[in-house]
Amino acid sequence: MSRRIPVLIVAGFLGVGKTTLLNRLLRTRNTRIGVVVNDFGAVNIDAMLVAGQVDAMVSLGNGCVCCAVDVSELDELFDRLAHPRHKIDVIVVEASGLAEPRNLIRMVVNSDNPRIRYGGLVEVVDAEHFSESRALHPELATHLHMADLVVLNKADRVDPDALERLRSEIAELVDPVPVYPTSHGRIDPGLLFDVPTRAPHEPRVGEQLSFDELLLDADAPHEHGDHCHDGDCHGHRHLHDAYDSVCFTSDTDLNPRELIALLEDPPAGLFRAKGVLAFAVPDDPRKFVLHMVGRHITIEPTMWSRHEPRVSNLVFIGSGLDETAVTDRLRATAHPAGDPLDDHALLPVWRYVADHHAHVGEG
Repeated sequence: MSRRIPVLIVAGFLGVGKTTLLNRLLRTRNTRIGVVVNDFGAVNIDAMLVAGQVDAMVSLGNGCVCCAVDVSELDELFDRLAHPRHKIDVIVVEASGLAEPRNLIRMVVNSDNPRIRYGGLVEVVDAEHFSESRALHPELATHLHMADLVVLNKADRVDPDALERLRSEIAELVDPVPVYPTSHGRIDPGLLFDVPTRAPHEPRVGEQLSFDELLLDADAPHEHGDHCHDGDCHGHRHLHDAYDSVCFTSDTDLNPRELIALLEDPPAGLFRAKGVLAFAVPDDPRKFVLHMVGRHITIEPTMWSRHEPRVSNLVFIGSGLDETAVTDRLRATAHPAGDPLDDHALLPVWRYVADHHAHVGEG
């Protein structure tokens, strides 16, 4: 799989809970997160809130990064964060409450940095004040259309019936983009990015724990449902209840036209897709590596490793995915044996094969 670092953009109006969400992500065990905090003002309050909880931090005060005409400044920040010495797993850009998400997306997608890739736009909205925000800021509807995932935060402040109506309203507005209701910025990081499996650090006798380790240990009982009994967490759902993953494996080569058609018309609730693809085109027997976030697709052709089985493996990750329907659609992309396709069948694939070339939905 590609080792490019995903760049995740977290946007939303002032006060919706972006920094709270970011602080919770920074507590993800075994994950090294680089952060660009984009606060609109001379005094970077948001940067102060996350200071000490991040492995590599570049803070932008005195202005909004999305207003920069020359993207080379942002590229320089990505260069610093993505340098191999930092061993960063994911970069999170916390956009100013006044930021224009479209410009931020373009900056990431059009970056020439070979170490990064677009990781999605997460738009955070306040469940308690959504109606007022939409009335005061009509552009919110446009921002939601550009989102790859909508986080409906502060859900605990809304009556359950009203919350369901609000979720349905937003879902109709952004379909098929998933809508993830939560409170206090809690979101399972596995929905947003791959959490690497690393052996936990065991402190030596007499070794002082770092601030991050102390923070994680202090937060662990609350985050992991230490007070749950018989599945009852005092009314709180487990974090993993709100997102799904569907795995698909095929020994039969896939039809590239059918597969791309599925990705361009994705199942409702899909946020990310990743995997390796084998296409039924004898003239091009390469392996194709897929990364998809929302409507942004990147495919990278490469060679199969020695002794690696020629098998397509895909994982779809989202909120509210219909596993049976998704699996049925994926199975339908398998091409019948004995009926090979010519290289013209790969034309839809080539639209997404280029450095950082992706389809940017305009909403």
